[in-house]
Amino acid sequence: MKLPYISYKSGSLFLSIALLIVIVSVLFTNNLARQLQQEEQRHVETWAEATRQLILADESTDLNFLMTIIEGNTTIPVYMTDADGKVIDSRNVRHPVADPRTLNGPIELRISDDIVQYIYYDESLMLTRLRFFPYIEFGIIFLFVLIAVVTLYTGQRSEQNRVWVGLSKETAHQLGTPISSLNAWQELLSSRYPEDDLIPQMRLDIDRLQVIAERFSKVGSEPELETTNLYQLVTETADYMRTRISSKVEVMTECQAQSVLADVSKPLVSWVLENLIKNAIDAMDGRGRITLQLSEDEDHLLLDISDTGRGIDRSLYRTVFRPGYTSKARGWGLGLSLSQRIIQDYHRGRLFIKQSTPGVGTTFRIVFEKAKNG
Repeated sequence: MKLPYISYKSGSLFLSIALLIVIVSVLFTNNLARQLQQEEQRHVETWAEATRQLILADESTDLNFLMTIIEGNTTIPVYMTDADGKVIDSRNVRHPVADPRTLNGPIELRISDDIVQYIYYDESLMLTRLRFFPYIEFGIIFLFVLIAVVTLYTGQRSEQNRVWVGLSKETAHQLGTPISSLNAWQELLSSRYPEDDLIPQMRLDIDRLQVIAERFSKVGSEPELETTNLYQLVTETADYMRTRISSKVEVMTECQAQSVLADVSKPLVSWVLENLIKNAIDAMDGRGRITLQLSEDEDHLLLDISDTGRGIDRSLYRTVFRPGYTSKARGWGLGLSLSQRIIQDYHRGRLFIKQSTPGVGTTFRIVFEKAKNG
């Protein structure tokens, strides 16, 4: 059975819509900006002609009309220069430029046959704002989409956590009654058949059930971490699994670390190891070799769990940790997801696929922080 995995396509859809809005907005505002730029050019040309007429005015010239045109320009920065580019006059300039000839223009202002002046102009503040508006709009939309996606992701993760915590605690509660009953039956059988060699094995399995119930009860609660000999924990888990798996599967442990102490929750880490070993057995179809190798770097203990199974395609390296993903005909697809959360959320470590080759095998790596007092 596969649990449906809820993807975040809605976030991608929001982002695509936002990009479409921005593209349409850019095209539309660019068209408006182009029209406004043409309008400003005509305005400056009219302003330049009015200035020329004012300079050449005589008694018959309507000065009021010319001044109205000249004073009417309150938004477009303009510079008047001589033939050498020296600024003679300017208007609406807030931040003067070193060389007006880098601006729009020039518009020739011929005063006489010997005197020629030039008009250069910059974009108005309105035109500049219009050009930047789509990008500001995109930033706002992107921020909105980002908040929406983060909220969606957080909500889904929180909902998944609540489901897993509820399922785990209910499982622990349901296990309590049969475990108590098994304890009573085991005591009765021990008193009647004290020489039976199978009864101690039954005791071990009952104790294991109690450990499993304890593990489920800890999910969703902050576990108590204790300084533990990690290699000893790995060895104990491997020894337990050897007696309960096929003789065709070889489980080996190796230690290449000088320091083996880490602050961990023993029941939860043992659960993770059992889950990885069981997955390895399934991947090997019940025959092959599993190696648990402990090594170290300066600050971390590195535990590699390798098998000789079918391997995993590189495109699935992250997918296998998603809730609901399983390659088995039957299964919930929660084992690797829960294992990764136990390592990352509770132990501040990492669980990932170190390497995998189809047909050769897979190596999972768990990274633990070394114990501070180790």
